[in-house]
Amino acid sequence: MLDRCHSISDLRECARRRLPDQLFQFLDGGAESELTAQRNTLAFDDVKLLPRCLVDVAQVNTSTRILGQAVHWPVLCSPTGASRLFHPDGELAVARAAQRAGTLFSLAIGSTYSLDAVAAANSGPKMFQVYLYTDRDITRELIRRSKQAGYAALCLTVDVPAMGKRERDLRSGFGMPPKWTPRTVLDYAMSPRWVFGQVRKGPLGLAHFLDANGKPERGRSRQLDSSASWKDVREIVDLWGGPIAIKGVMSAQDAVLAADAGATAVIVSNHGGRQFDGGAATIEALPQIVQAVGDRVEVILDGGVRRGMHVLKALSYGAKACSIGRPYLYGLAAGGERGVAKALSILQSELRLAMQLAGCPDIASIRAASLALPRLAC
Repeated sequence: MLDRCHSISDLRECARRRLPDQLFQFLDGGAESELTAQRNTLAFDDVKLLPRCLVDVAQVNTSTRILGQAVHWPVLCSPTGASRLFHPDGELAVARAAQRAGTLFSLAIGSTYSLDAVAAANSGPKMFQVYLYTDRDITRELIRRSKQAGYAALCLTVDVPAMGKRERDLRSGFGMPPKWTPRTVLDYAMSPRWVFGQVRKGPLGLAHFLDANGKPERGRSRQLDSSASWKDVREIVDLWGGPIAIKGVMSAQDAVLAADAGATAVIVSNHGGRQFDGGAATIEALPQIVQAVGDRVEVILDGGVRRGMHVLKALSYGAKACSIGRPYLYGLAAGGERGVAKALSILQSELRLAMQLAGCPDIASIRAASLALPRLAC
């Protein structure tokens, strides 16, 4: 099946066939009318490039550095929660595939495998994601543990002061852990390979939110802090004391505040359109943010990337790198670690080809070539 997948869209279709429908809808869906989720990808079509010609592109070098780490190419694996929902190996499969692909893997605080288990599976560059919860001790303790486990960078996600309204999940009755009803039992029974794989791995839960008995913890301790401010960001920056990315920045003003707070990078992200429906696409927000922060922080684009050409367009607008979530999760659902490797390979080969056709022999030359056609004023 994977041999017949030649694009991220192909992997998405394969994932749809393999997953219980409830889980595919959770993976694929966005908030409310899902306009922002759709716009994240569609907006790349509005970016027009002017390729250079007669440039020696016989050898293309995609390597770069991001968050102090050397990577083989400028596409990172974004933190995505509960990855074991899509394959029994979950985050472990993604972490191993990311290391083989020569890129940075980001582990979500809501992962189904612990930060220590992932560190054992991946000796390459890793980033750990945290949120600001009402119980700050959770964040502080996980920062301490991630330092001890050798994570090179921290990702502080700041765009979820409250959970968005995901209507696909409301219709399907999705919950974590899954809620069993006659309807969902029938749905899951139609995907026996998924069921047997999960049964072999044992109970499914969030690895960093377990009670003393190892059961899923549902108390107030992991409620998102809706009163958090930039003062809290500065506290996390000081506590971590290393490379840190602030994820969820969509305005130039907030990007400047992140730089003022001591961030190493800002991740231009609207959470894949899964929280706030009605915001700009990330590629639309990117140019103003790059202009506002200059070289003070690295700018990473997250959201909507489905092609290597999308990466080239983001870099031509000044991004240092892109990060992806759904593309590798489609691969994970389609074929586990091999499927993730397939997703990364597709994007990597597409980026190399796009760079050759655009006349860019290395990453630095993308911005220097001034590829992006200026947008016309309306």
